[in-house]
Amino acid sequence: MQEPSNELIIFIVLTVLLFMALGICMVILMDHKAKIPGGFVSNPFSIIGVHRDHPVISFLTTIILFAIIASLIFEISVTIAEEFGLLKEEKESELLLQLNEQRFTERMRHFHNVPEVNLVELGKKQACFYCHGDYPHSKKRMIRTLLNMHTQFIGCMTCHTDEKKIPEATYSLSWLNYSGIEVTGPPFGSGIDEKTGLLVKTDDYYSKIVVYAVEGDENRLLELTEDNSEVQEFAKLAAEGKLSDKDREGLKRRFHMLVNGKGRKCSRCHTEEEKSYIPFRALGFSDQRISDLSNLNIVGVVEKYVEFHMPDLMKNDTQIPSEQAQKNDADKLVSIDEDVDEINASDKPSSE
Repeated sequence: MQEPSNELIIFIVLTVLLFMALGICMVILMDHKAKIPGGFVSNPFSIIGVHRDHPVISFLTTIILFAIIASLIFEISVTIAEEFGLLKEEKESELLLQLNEQRFTERMRHFHNVPEVNLVELGKKQACFYCHGDYPHSKKRMIRTLLNMHTQFIGCMTCHTDEKKIPEATYSLSWLNYSGIEVTGPPFGSGIDEKTGLLVKTDDYYSKIVVYAVEGDENRLLELTEDNSEVQEFAKLAAEGKLSDKDREGLKRRFHMLVNGKGRKCSRCHTEEEKSYIPFRALGFSDQRISDLSNLNIVGVVEKYVEFHMPDLMKNDTQIPSEQAQKNDADKLVSIDEDVDEINASDKPSSE
């Protein structure tokens, strides 16, 4: 026999208490209906007093308690039935579950797809988003979409920490969920489901790879989150209008003290596992994901191609040649044919 859950115990206790309250109301009703004649007494539990009909307040209270008790009895019945396996939830088709999971994964892969609920924008964020927004990369039009995509799972300082001010040898990278949203699964994108070949299904779309500076026995978080005391004080002062332009500029320089405006190149992370800036295996990435992230063709496109030229196939002046151009081409063909005939004639042996 299974032990009753905490919810079941709470329901039982509430039901008992409400039954006691119901009994008290019934006593009051009967007492008011059958009082021993006497003068008016303010105590409703007194058996002596003025004989009166059912009081309205007790009547309404009884109805409300009856409704609550009925709903609790129903809930308890369902809970007990589920505890002992009398009620079984109808399971959704495994095939449909896989299909929905595949559709969700496909939606998450497309840069230009806008989901109904943008999970990435939920919860707390790093302080950088106060000023730079959810899509901070905008200068390089060719690669800004790729860069903004990384903000889903990479902290700002992970890429933009200035190694001249804090040596990269002292860095320690780790997953951190500072959104305030509780999760149970692994970080999104860290594993592949061997059965489906898709990314492992999870509820953690909020953890990001952040950088710590190892200082003796302590690790100092370099990412500025909303829980940072200085960030909270800055937000409070800004909301109260207590910051002058000079103050804002000073705090801006303070927050950007360790920031390198130019982030690390793609090849610093998307390269051989031993050379990668991000320790994928230590962060829990599966072998397949490590291989996928270490061998991305897009890295060469981003770093090598400075300018991309589209073909001229769709331009109006090249779709249909003008009449003059067609006539010139025809004259060239005639001229070529005449030259060929002369060559062929000169190659023939003369008849004697």
